[in-house]
Order: sequence, then structure tokens, then C-alpha cells
Amino acid sequence: MASSSCSSDVVLTFSVDSLQVVPGLLATAVVLGIVIGVVAAGLLCWYVLLPLLSRKVKEKVVAVENKPDVIQDNQDVISKAKKKTKVKDSKLLPLVEEGDQLSNNGVAAFALKAKVVYPINQKFRPLADGASNPSLHENYKRTQLPNQIFEDSAESSMESMSQGEKEDGSSTTTIHSNTSLDRFYERIFPRINSFPEVLQCNGCDMKLCLYSLCLQSLPLIENELRQEQYTMFVQILRINLTNLLLEKKIDRDLYMHIVSSEETALEELEQKYRTRLMSNKSSHGKGSEAQTMEDIERREREYSDHLIRNLEGFWNQIENVHQLLHDKAKCSYDEAERIMMNMVQKMIIVESILYDSQEELAMEIQEKMIRWEHMAKVVDSLKYQIQEESECRLNAVSKTLEQLTIKKKLTVRQKERHLTELFKDFWEEVSRYNKDCYQQTKAAIAEHLGHRNKLIEILQKKQKEECSKFLAGAEGSVDADDFIKEYHKLLEDERELQGALEDEEDCKAIDAVAELCKELYTGASQTFERLVKKLFLQTLPEISNLTLGECERMKHELRHNLSIELEKAENERKTKIKLFQEMLVQEKQLWPKEQVRSSALDKYMCETQQEIVQGVLNRLNGLSEDSNKFALQKHKFLLRSVLRTLALRNIAMATLTQMRMSRKIVIVQELKEQHALEKCKWHLQDEEQWQTQKEMEAHILEEENKLEEETWRARSDSQQQLLLDLTDANNGIRQHMERTIGQMLIHHAQQEAAKSMMEDNGEFKERLVEAAVESVYVTSNSVNKLVQGYSQNLEQILKDHEKEKNKQMKAIKEDASKLRSNHKLTKTKTKKKFPEPSSTYDLHKGLISQQNQLLEKLRRFQQISLDSLKQKKLVVHLLEGQLENKLKDAEQEFIAELASMARIRLTDNNSSVNRNVHSEPSSKIPSMKKLK
Repeated sequence: MASSSCSSDVVLTFSVDSLQVVPGLLATAVVLGIVIGVVAAGLLCWYVLLPLLSRKVKEKVVAVENKPDVIQDNQDVISKAKKKTKVKDSKLLPLVEEGDQLSNNGVAAFALKAKVVYPINQKFRPLADGASNPSLHENYKRTQLPNQIFEDSAESSMESMSQGEKEDGSSTTTIHSNTSLDRFYERIFPRINSFPEVLQCNGCDMKLCLYSLCLQSLPLIENELRQEQYTMFVQILRINLTNLLLEKKIDRDLYMHIVSSEETALEELEQKYRTRLMSNKSSHGKGSEAQTMEDIERREREYSDHLIRNLEGFWNQIENVHQLLHDKAKCSYDEAERIMMNMVQKMIIVESILYDSQEELAMEIQEKMIRWEHMAKVVDSLKYQIQEESECRLNAVSKTLEQLTIKKKLTVRQKERHLTELFKDFWEEVSRYNKDCYQQTKAAIAEHLGHRNKLIEILQKKQKEECSKFLAGAEGSVDADDFIKEYHKLLEDERELQGALEDEEDCKAIDAVAELCKELYTGASQTFERLVKKLFLQTLPEISNLTLGECERMKHELRHNLSIELEKAENERKTKIKLFQEMLVQEKQLWPKEQVRSSALDKYMCETQQEIVQGVLNRLNGLSEDSNKFALQKHKFLLRSVLRTLALRNIAMATLTQMRMSRKIVIVQELKEQHALEKCKWHLQDEEQWQTQKEMEAHILEEENKLEEETWRARSDSQQQLLLDLTDANNGIRQHMERTIGQMLIHHAQQEAAKSMMEDNGEFKERLVEAAVESVYVTSNSVNKLVQGYSQNLEQILKDHEKEKNKQMKAIKEDASKLRSNHKLTKTKTKKKFPEPSSTYDLHKGLISQQNQLLEKLRRFQQISLDSLKQKKLVVHLLEGQLENKLKDAEQEFIAELASMARIRLTDNNSSVNRNVHSEPSSKIPSMKKLK
């Protein structure tokens, strides 16, 4: 076969050389061929291509009209292509061009199957469906092969959606449509439970998955600290009950009953909390494999509400201890209050320890997330190396074949055909690499996670046994402070040990995936080498008159050029990693700022609320110093527990803000990468390159300003939501404090009444009762009528008092409402119209001014409420004085009638007795029923 083909070639060559060519006839034939070709092409375009294209355009218009999102995407892509600054033209690579088409809509894949070949340097390439796409040399960013496409159509659709988001976000437009924002909130990305699972995500979803993992870690922290708080509370209760047991005020059975009832109540509280969380997950989450931003924000909102409700339930359990001590242990009110004050003081210490531990653990999670993101970026860049090498190899092959074409060693058609075939082979190899990388990475991570979960389960079981032994040994402890410190230290050591184990396993997973990527990369690179070797050492000698030695020499030159290109690609990869590290350093600085803001808010709230409670207690005359101190300590505990919960909520909201801004953060990062790479290429800049660089820098600065402004607005909204949550929680604190102070006032009134009854002189009443019993004039019927009349008189006096009190309260309320309405009307008339903000500073200044106005309005309304309360207090005291006088008059009248009935004379000599009678409270009068 080889000899026959070779002889035919010789014959063909001989026959061509033997022809006699006439130059005149040849020129005429060439001109005539050109004219006929032009006419035929024109007729073909007019009768065949134009109707086909018009029909295609109409179909596309109809399809696009039905899909407004596609219109927006196309407009963004077109505006992006038009507004990009032109750089110097460079020869386009088939891999780059076709890769762009494949990553967008898969049309070039159809073109490859249809064997459509296009010129290399054509600016606008007609595609198989009649459409066209601008060349990529007009864009700053080198388009990538879709190396995120791993396995099946599900991953492909996710990738195309991610690519659409990038194109939408990368547009130079300043304002993104609501449709784009809605698409971002509805965008689906995987749900992960550990860091190794992030390594099998693509680059677009990686950042969202890491933020989601951070949000999932925060409830785990809260759960651990909540269990620690419950355990410490039960142990503090044990210590206080042990003191009562040693003093023989309670027995062992009552001790065990109180402790077991509190433990059971806490278990039920925890079970209700978990049931509410599970019901929300089952009602909202249809599947556990995917999630959206909307799902995450709703889950965080509901989680915060359940956390506050659970916290209020824990407060009720603490208050229940006071009732148990009073009812079951038969402790006096003062003794029960003393025990509760000791418990609250210890719980304040617990809250302080838990707050510091929570801040430390949250910062560790945030630092770990930054470290995770860096490692995931490095692994993702390793996966992208195969695409870079394929681009570099095709670039080198394209340049070599272009030189052969210029030297007339190859025809343009031959060059295009073999480049297309080589690109197709490269593309299949890259797709195979991506598929194998995804599948093997997924399998390796699954195996790793199984081993890791077993290790963590063994460790947790051992730690649980250690905690049980420690708690069993601490049951007889009498020092709560030592127990709190030792138990917290034990749990901290256990958390640190588990965290070290998880970090070690994460590093092993990173090493395993990186090694896997390197192995697959080596295999794919060897395949590329074989394909190129086949082209140069087998194909080129057959289709050209090049010798095998010349082809080997060109292959060595190509390998040299390839090493240079790969070195450039590696430098670009390192530059991107370095820029990414700088971005992570800037992002890491955000978390300490949030911690400082949260601490400042906590300090302000503690000081302000404590001043308010202190002022209320000062206006309530008569409470003892111990009662005031107990009220302040209890309020401090309630407020600290709320602020600790809201501090966790603040971290979650800051993370959600970063998630919402992640799309724009990626845009700014990509722009900086492009600028850095172009700057490295332009060592000696001309005027056009310098102008392009300045425009790129201006565009980056503009995008950074937009990002900063939108982040500030988002954080402002989050802070407003946090203040609303704090207001709702503060209402719960106020209700608990009102109940506590009300119980104190009732106890104080009972003490004063008992004290007054003890101080009263009952000598006269005893003489009166004895005289009435011995008197023959006093009968049972007459006494009953007298007592009945006295009771009716008291009822009428109380009715009149309530009626007058309601009337006075209504008048005071109406006056306060009028004052508020007048204040609102005055504020409306004198309200300034703020000018349209021209910058972020002006907007911030306007918001501060509005905030000051709202605070002034709030202070005014608080002053009106305070004045109204003072007036109510004055009226109540006045009415109570009138009621007391009326009751004394009724009592005096009753005593006088009873003395008259018993024929007992009330003389002036008994003035002291009369004073005692006047001072006797109405509650003593029913004792006169002994006269029956």
C-alpha cells in the first residue's frame, strides 16, 4: 500500500511538471473563475442563506421574548464586549475560541461534530446555527475551558448558570436589575457539612459553600455552650440545696425531688427546642443536597427566634426554683431570695465565661474559614492547570503550523483541519480529566469522611465518659466557683482536642486531593504529548515534503516554547494566588471590626439598661437594699444572656452580608487579577497600553467603591434588624423584671401589713369583744345586721374608689396622648427636607442626623411617659389616702355602733384607744365575726 501510494505521487508530480502553461490563457481563466464564483455566491446568499437567517432570527426573537432573563444576559454580554478597551490583536487559539462557545451554549460542540472549519484570525466567526460571536482578543480576561463541567447534565446546568452569573456580574453596568438579584437569591448551590466536601465544588459555589459551613458551625457552638450552661446551673442548684440539707432544713428525698424535677424540665425544654428546629427543616427543606440564599436567610431568622424563645424558657426554670424553695422546702421569702441571689450571681459568672468562650470560638471559625478558602483556591488552581497546559500546547502548535503555512509547506485548509482535530482530541482529554477528577475526588472524600467520622465518634465517646466521671465526683462539691472553672477548663480542652483532630484530617484530605490532581494531570499531559508527537512525527511528514529530522527539530522547538509558556502560566497562577491571599487578609480584618462593634453595643446596652432599672428601683420607696440588689443582679443576668445570644446573631448576619456581596467581591478580584497579569506583560508600555492600564485602574476603583457602599448599606440593614431583635428580647426582659419587682412589692406590702398589725394595740378591741359577748343587749341577729351593713358600706367605698381611679387614669392617658400628638405635629411642620445625597459620606451624615432626630423624639416620648407615670403615682397615692380615711371612718362608725349596742361608753379618757382603733386596718375587721 505504501509503495503504490508513493508511485502515484511520483506520477502525479511528473504529470504536473510536464504541462505546458500559457500565461495569457491562465490569467483569463482566473478572472473568469472569480467572476463566476462571486455571482454564484451572491445568488446563494440571496435565495438560500438570507431566508434561512431571517427565519432563525425570528425564532430567536420569539424565544428571547419569552425569556426576559436571557434578554438581560445577552444585553450584559453585548455591553461587556462593546465597552471593553481594545488591546493589541493577537493570534487566536482554536482552543480558546471554541472553549468559550462550549462554556456558553455548546454550539461549537455541534460545529465540531459537523466538521465546520473556520479561519484562525477571523474576527467574527459564523457558528453552525447562523449566529456569531466576537473574538476573545477584545476582552481583558482569557476565556477558560469549562473545566468545572464534571459529570452529567446537572453539573453542566449548574456551571452554565454560574457562568451566567459571572457574565452578569462582570458587566460594566453600575446598577444590577432586580431580576439579577432575584436570580442570585434563587441560585442553587450544594449543601455541605464539612470542609472536605467543598473540594468537590466548582469555583463559583466554593465561596458560598464555605460561608454556609460557617453559618452551620455557629449553632453547634451555641448548642455546646447551652449544654454547659444547663449543667453548671444544675450543679449550682445542687450546691445550694446541699447547704440546706446540711442545716437539716430539707431531707434527702426533697433534695433529690427538686434536682430531678429541674433536670427533667431542662430536658423537656431542650426537646421542645429541637422539635421546633426539626419541624422547620422538614417544612422548608424538600431535600438536603441543595440550598439557596433565600433558604439560608429564612433558616437563620427562624433559628434566632427559636433561640430567644428557648432562652425565655430557661429564665422561667430559674424563677421556678424560687417557688420550689418557698413551697417545697418551706423556706421563708427572705431565705429563698438569699439563695436565689447567690445562684444568680454564680450564673452571671457563668455567662461571662461563656461569652468570652463564644467570641473566641467564633473567631476561630472565621480564621479557619479564611484558611479553608485559601486551601480550596490552591486545589482549584491545580485542577485548572490541565486547561492551561492544553491552551499553551495548542498555542505553540498553532504558531508552528502558521509558520509552515507562511513557508508554503502547508495549505490553510490543512492547517485548520489538523488544528481542529487536535483541539477536539485535547477537548476530549480535558473533559475526561474533569470527569475523572470529580468522580475520584468524590470517592476519596467520601472514604476520608467515613474514617474521620469514626475517629470523631470515638473521641466524643471518650470525652463524654470523662465528663460523666468529673460530674459524678463533683456532686459533693461545696464551692461553685471552683466547679465552674474546672468544668469549663475540661470542656475547653476537649473542644481543642477535637478541633486539632478535625484540622489534621482536613489537611490529610487536602493532600489526598492535591496528589490525585497531580496524578491525573501527569496522565493527561502525557496524552497531550503523544498527540503532538503523532502530529509532528507521523502526520506532517505524510502531508508535506518535510523530512523526519525537520519535524523532530520543530518538535524540540515547540517543546522549548511550551516550557516558556508553561512557566508564564505558572507565574500567572502564583500571581493570582498572591492576590487572593491579599484579598483574604483584607476580609479577615472585617471580623475584628464586627467584634468591636458588638462589644460596644453590649457595653452601651448594659450601662443604659442598668441605669433604667436602678432609676425604677429608686422611685419605688420601701424596698430593702437586698431586694434592690437582687433585682439588679437578676436583670444583669437576663441582659447578659440575651446579649450573648445576639452576639452570635450578629456574626451570622455579618456572614450573610458577605455572602450577598460575594458575587461583587469575585468581580473585583477578577478585575485585579486581570490588571496584575496585564501589567506584568507590559514591561515597556506605549501610549495605548498606558491608557488601557489607567482605564482598568479607574474601573477597579469604581467597582471597589460600589462594593464598599453596598456592603455598608447591607450592614446597616443588618444592624437595624439586630436592633429590632434586641428590642424584642428587651421586652421579654422587661416582663420578667416587672414580675420580679411586683413580687417584691407584694412581699414588702405583706411585711408592712404584718408589722402594722403587730404594732397595733388590741386591748380596747378585746375589752369590746368581751363586753359585747357578756352584754344582754347584743343578739346574734343584731350583730349580723351590723356586720352586713358594714360590709355593704365597704363594698360601696371600694366601688367608688375604683370608679374615681379609672376616671383619673383615663384623663391622664388622654393628656399624654394629646402631648404626643402635639409633639408629632410640631415635628412634622418643622421637619427639614434633606438634599439628595451625593456621596456615601453625605448619606451617612444624613442618616446620623435622622438618627439623632429619632433619638430626640424617643427621649421626648419617654419624658412624656415618665411624667404620666409620676402623675399616675401621685393620683394613686392621693386616692389611696382618701380610701384609707374612708375605711377608717367606716371602721370607727362600726365600732361606735357596736359599743352603743353593747351599752359601752366611749369617753375621752380612751383617746389612745381611739387612735389605735383609727389606725387598725380594714383587714382586721372581719375578726369581729367572733361575736356570733
